[in-house]
Amino acid sequence: MKPRMLFTSLFAVAILVSAAFADSPITSTDFAKAYQDEPIVAAAADAKGVINDRLMEYLVNEYNPIDVKMAVINQIGWQISGRKNSQLFLEYLAKNRGYSDAERLYKKGKDFELLSYAYLKAMDNYFEVDEALRFADRALKENKGKSRTFHLIAGLIKAQKMMDSSFCAVYQITDGIRKNEKLMNDMRTKAIGIIYEYMDIYGESC
Repeated sequence: MKPRMLFTSLFAVAILVSAAFADSPITSTDFAKAYQDEPIVAAAADAKGVINDRLMEYLVNEYNPIDVKMAVINQIGWQISGRKNSQLFLEYLAKNRGYSDAERLYKKGKDFELLSYAYLKAMDNYFEVDEALRFADRALKENKGKSRTFHLIAGLIKAQKMMDSSFCAVYQITDGIRKNEKLMNDMRTKAIGIIYEYMDIYGESC
């Protein structure tokens, strides 16, 4: 094979591999599209993938709605080479909330702080979500299992973890949340629709 043809073929393979990696619960559920009327979500888009003080101040304000907070993180997004937004958020919490490190946050953090950190962590490196899942589970425990937003974000992280073992389980995780009528509907219907439009694809594996 000629060098030019070889380069073209390798480039095409690289594109296909990147696309495959990008197709996952964490990377393919762009529900922030349902919140484009929110100024803080627009600010997240302007941040170009790097969390800043304005966004973090919004995330730690207990009076701001949890679904909009998660839309902010969703809008910040992911990058195949990885990001460090969870570390920046942790440093912000250390300075402004007194959590000296991640373990202190885990033990003493409020439910929305824990969920924000978990989702940022998953977005930073969706290939490795064990730590994100640990914080998401803690967030659910602190939330007392009342919020559909909490369950959906934790569910996406859990589904991401299951990508290597069972596509059917990926589907069942979020489908179970959909069927839970005891949860408080605190996420926009359009946003939920965006999530399930993607997640229901995995139902074909069951």
